[in-house]
Formats: sequence, C-alpha cells, structure tokens
Amino acid sequence: MANGSIVGDDDENSIIEIDEIQAHGVGATDIAKLKSHNIHTVASLLACTSRRLLRIKGFSDTKVEKIKEAAKKMAPSASGFITAAELGQVRKRCIRISTGCGKTQLAHTLAVTAQLPRVNTEGTFRPERIMEIAERFGVDPDQACENIAYARAQNSEMQMELLDGLAASFATNEYRLLVIDSIMSLFRTDYIGRGELSERQQVLGQFLRRAAQMAEEFNLVRSPPDDLQTNQVQSDPGASALFASADGRKPVGGHILAHASTTRLLLRKGRGEERVAKIVDSPDCPEREATYIITTGGINDPEKV
Repeated sequence: MANGSIVGDDDENSIIEIDEIQAHGVGATDIAKLKSHNIHTVASLLACTSRRLLRIKGFSDTKVEKIKEAAKKMAPSASGFITAAELGQVRKRCIRISTGCGKTQLAHTLAVTAQLPRVNTEGTFRPERIMEIAERFGVDPDQACENIAYARAQNSEMQMELLDGLAASFATNEYRLLVIDSIMSLFRTDYIGRGELSERQQVLGQFLRRAAQMAEEFNLVRSPPDDLQTNQVQSDPGASALFASADGRKPVGGHILAHASTTRLLLRKGRGEERVAKIVDSPDCPEREATYIITTGGINDPEKV
C-alpha cells in the first residue's frame, strides 16, 4: 500500500496498518510506542481515548492530538458519518459461516470450519476433539491444530491482556474468528459478592467493548456474532420471566453482557440425545428453535446422522 493512501471499498480487508500514519508526520519512534501498547492499526488508534494515549511515556497533549489527526486523515469515513448505502457496501465484505448451535462443542466445531485464535477460561479445550471434527470436514487434523492459536487465561486481567495481544495477529490477517470460552468464568471468581459487583461490571463492559471493536475493525467472521463468546447460567428462583427461563435459570453477566451481545442463543437438553438451541435475542433473526446433536465430528443436524 502506498504511503498516504486510503483503503477503498474495493480493498478486501480494509485494514490500514499503523505504520501508514508516518506519511502524515508521525515519527517512527512514536509508532513503535503505539505498537508496544497493542495499537497496530489506524482503526485501533481511532478507537483509543486521548486519556489512554496520554499514559504512553513521552506522549503530550499536543502529540496525541497530532497522532489522532493523522489517523483521521488515513480513514476519514471511520471518524465521521457515512450514508446507509455506503454502510451496506461495507457489510457486503463481512465473512459469514453457517453452524448448528452449541457451547464448547460449537466452539470446537467453529475452530475447524474457520481456523481461529481461542481464549479458554475453563480448561475445556481439547485438541483431540479438533482432530476428530477436522476429519469430518475433510481437513487435515494436524494442520487444523497448527492453524489454531490457543491460550488459557488464569484470571480476568490475563483475559484482557490476551485479547489485546491478539491485535497484531488480526492485523496481519492470520486469523478471522475469535472464540472466548467462556466469557464470565473468571470474572465470577475474581470479583466476589455484591460489594465488588459494580467494579466487575465496569471491567466486563470494557472487555466486551474491546472485543466488539476488534471484531468490526478486523472484519472477523460473523456466525452470527462478531466473535463467539460462550456463557454460563445460574439458578434464580425469584427471577422474573423477563430475565429467567421457566425453570428459573438465567445467564450470568447481567445487563452489561446482554446488551453487548448481538445475537443470544439459549442451549438446553432436548429429548434423548438431542439438544435445543433457541434464539433469545437478535437484530435480524426471529425468535425460533432448532435441534442438534453432538457427534464425534462435532455438532450436527439430527436428520443428517
């Protein structure tokens, strides 16, 4: 890409590397500092608050303003309004895949069909399952495992650090899908009781916002969410029908997680070996249910087995 160029609608990836702002007067040393703080693209820079940039050593108010202005020149449409028609053209570039529905087994199946980085918080990731599922889809099992980047987060802070660390890999198009299995596990154990609930929800909100920004910035696979995040449920006999199912279960994470999710699926056991996936909330899908089963080759439609 030539210096000072702006990625157009015909560009397949629409990712402008942070080095491009050097053409607008930003020094290589400052660009290196941005990269050291996991800011690898112009979109990442535009998403950063001035307060965050001011925490970088050597960055003054004047320098931050200069860097932000350079980023806006590189991607003017990202810092202003565009028409609905223009947005429609952008969304045509979204990569989509079809799946059954499921939690960890869904995550394993998507790992094969999309090949992705994965942040695991529950210790449920199994390479041997990847190899079994790969055989079903005619993918070389060893290569499938090589194409998946896996990390086990030990606490919620590490979970955030792992997410930020993926920016470099997404910027170079190494991966197209992010799986977080599961989103709330570590937040529930790191923040205990009502006294820490407010702080937990604030930190969770920051994590979810960053994940959503990365999904949009790097045009990650939609299936149909911007990235796949599994969640847990908890029993609440006194919950209202608005937030809980008929048996008193409700998803953890509260309103913060609910509002940050594009499409929410409720998974439950059905008859015999069948499972049921229900669309609880979605901007473009009606509320409906579908059945699936878990097989050696991952999740599948009952009639196809």
